[in-house]
Amino acid sequence: MITLGIDEAGRGPLIGPMVIAGVCFHSSNLFKLKELGVKDSKLLSSSKREKLYSKILHLSSSYKIYKISAKEIDEAVFSSLKITGLEAEYMAKIIEELQPEKVYIDSPMRNAQKYLDLLKKYLKKDFEIVCEIKADQKYLEVSAASILAKVERDREIKLLHEKYGNFGSGYPSDPRTVAFLKECISKNFIPQEMRKSWKSIKKFLKDSESLQKFI
Repeated sequence: MITLGIDEAGRGPLIGPMVIAGVCFHSSNLFKLKELGVKDSKLLSSSKREKLYSKILHLSSSYKIYKISAKEIDEAVFSSLKITGLEAEYMAKIIEELQPEKVYIDSPMRNAQKYLDLLKKYLKKDFEIVCEIKADQKYLEVSAASILAKVERDREIKLLHEKYGNFGSGYPSDPRTVAFLKECISKNFIPQEMRKSWKSIKKFLKDSESLQKFI
């Protein structure tokens, strides 16, 4: 049986893309993932994730990775689609492209059934889908997808650090990221990789008349 795991990285940050990864495995290869030490990406160091990345791809039968820009995220948030609908669209696209026999998804919503119902609206045919909270800690396929997504997201952030300097993780809880945001606003400059639809940035923008155009 060919099973597909799907997960994302970078849903909540102010800066950079959201990455959604899907990776398929033949059931006979799943034990090899366990032997490699594949687990939820949040439980692994960045160096360990990098080492596992190529090994996961080697064991996979197929995979797909989408990097969703800040601009596309903003357009979704400002529309009726919202970020959850955007995720569902891309996850459905991955499922349709890879055509697995069974799918495991880490639900981005607390109500996993509600998200599954939304996802199915974007699918052209029925698939056997398991959609659960913390699926990245329960299913090796999803753990593998979480690693692919996180590595790709980290690589993108590294490139942005080279472009703008070290602004931290890109999350609104990161003091270095907040300091970078304030510095940008003081210079009347908002990087294209920054999500203008996030509440944390809209608050700062509203306080700056010269940056109203970005809202």
